[in-house]
Amino acid sequence: MNDALLRSLTPGVLTVLVRRGADFAAAEDAVQEALIEALRVWPADPPRDAKGWLVTVAWRKFLDATRADTARRRREDRVEEEPAPGPAPAVDDTLQLYFLCAHPSLTPSSAVALTLRAVGGLTTRQIAQACLVPEATMAQRISRAKRTVSGVRFDQHGDVATVLRVLYLVFNEGYSGDVDLAAEAIRLTRQLAAAIDHPEVAGLLALMLLHHARRAARTAPDGSLVPLAEQDRGRWDTALIAEGVEILQAALARDRLGEFQAQAAIAALHADASRAEETDWVQIVEWYDELSRVTDSPVVRLNRAVAVGQADGPRAGLAALAELDAALPRHTAVAAYLHERDGDLTTAARLYAEAAHKAPSLAERDHLTRQAARLNTYLSRRAADDADGADE
Repeated sequence: MNDALLRSLTPGVLTVLVRRGADFAAAEDAVQEALIEALRVWPADPPRDAKGWLVTVAWRKFLDATRADTARRRREDRVEEEPAPGPAPAVDDTLQLYFLCAHPSLTPSSAVALTLRAVGGLTTRQIAQACLVPEATMAQRISRAKRTVSGVRFDQHGDVATVLRVLYLVFNEGYSGDVDLAAEAIRLTRQLAAAIDHPEVAGLLALMLLHHARRAARTAPDGSLVPLAEQDRGRWDTALIAEGVEILQAALARDRLGEFQAQAAIAALHADASRAEETDWVQIVEWYDELSRVTDSPVVRLNRAVAVGQADGPRAGLAALAELDAALPRHTAVAAYLHERDGDLTTAARLYAEAAHKAPSLAERDHLTRQAARLNTYLSRRAADDADGADE
């Protein structure tokens, strides 16, 4: 069973049902039932036209549900005539579906959640983890969003900024999560960039390409995380880096700076350094200052503290960190890193262990645990050596 094929076909099937008049919530339910049927039937009898098969089955599921609902009897005249089965049009409507999910009647958080569910194919649990909210809360948010867009005409597009946030979240989930959506997010962002002349769309595409270029070097053979400074830069994709830098330069030349362009500029400075020691941290701090002015985000200021620690020394970084809320995600991990660079290994080891308990992913938890163990082992050996010296 080709899960990737099902994932790629789902948005187009959902789009067809909405275009035929199904309200969004009922269409999404019908598509999910069709996918379940495909999982049952296809291994033994794969269809020649996978999308057409899904459209036909999903439409029948929708009709069955509509007929069974007495409150919708008045719709039967409209839905009774089922279009003849046949090949589905080879048109990629996924991007239009993104705009529907980013409809102005939805809050940005609801639009993000609905798009990740309906278009991205993520589970409610995965979306909740990505948005840092309880799963039950996310389930309610998605249900409300589906009800809100039910009956909305498909040609009423939403906000580009919301679509960009959705694409960015999908990319991050694919980049670091257990569902590989990074390539799909890049494909859709390329499509959006071709359709819309907008510097922030170009900025997001550049950011994705620059991050994706480092993907092969981000994990060790055992699956453990490799920090940026320790990555084998010979494994970075130079073609993606060159493309990302070119797209970014063209966007910045338009002098309409946005958050994705600023983030891409920071990523480009990392990519420009052939060795970690050659990173232009002073310029990175300047870009974080620009990004802070654009977004006023505490996460940006947290990352800026790391950059300040590199540019001006760990104590300057700790001073910048002290201005932030200690409850901020990854605050403890940053504090551990800066304390280690400042030579306070005992505090750093304690903070690494504490950060591991708060880590949002298993890979990050394991990485922080290893950092704590590394420092504790070193401190133990140093204490033993000191004790041996005292006995002599």
